[in-house]
Amino acid sequence: MGIGGSIGKRVAPNVHKLAPELTANFVQEAFHRAVHGTGPLPGAAAAADKQLAEQRGDVDAAIHELIENHVRYAGAQGFLTNLGGLVTAAFTIPANITGLAVLQCRLVAGIAHLRGYDLDDPRVRNAILACILGKDTVTTLVRRKKIPAPPMALATAPTHDPHLDKVMAAEVTSELLTKIAGKRVATTVGRRVPVVGGLVGAGADAFATWQIGRYADGELLPRRLP
Repeated sequence: MGIGGSIGKRVAPNVHKLAPELTANFVQEAFHRAVHGTGPLPGAAAAADKQLAEQRGDVDAAIHELIENHVRYAGAQGFLTNLGGLVTAAFTIPANITGLAVLQCRLVAGIAHLRGYDLDDPRVRNAILACILGKDTVTTLVRRKKIPAPPMALATAPTHDPHLDKVMAAEVTSELLTKIAGKRVATTVGRRVPVVGGLVGAGADAFATWQIGRYADGELLPRRLP
């Protein structure tokens, strides 16, 4: 973990105080919005199928476009929700975390759909949430036996463990809070120039989303459904 991540770990509890409503339950709601659509954004499967049609059935090309699109979406919302710095933090932190959760869930769910996974399967849902944590965090959690396996194995497990639902939601909430905390620390360095916060937020959210897309692409291998 880098310096920003280490600082984020220390500052995250204070960020949580600014957004007390962001409990683990919000991840489940974000997942629901990602899969079924929210506002102008269609659901994950619909967006993925549209890309597949545009790419003439080329799954890999469709996944590439999904990642590129969501990187742009994440950058845009990261810019808008980090413009105000600490002055507007109480309002923008919840919006930033929720927006990022929906977009990243939507991206990974779209990849999973294109690879043949059932988005209504709770095992697949937990695999999607694991992808959002990223490879390093997943590796650490598996080593500490907090989760049983990486995303691919979670998605194809013989049975569903309901307890894992709560664990995954809590871990994703913690990870998102840590990321937002790290951005807020970086933003304060340039707080006298308002646009700096937006640029930091845009770059951090876009890069994190790109990493998650690449991880999901490599982890969720093609699967034939019965």
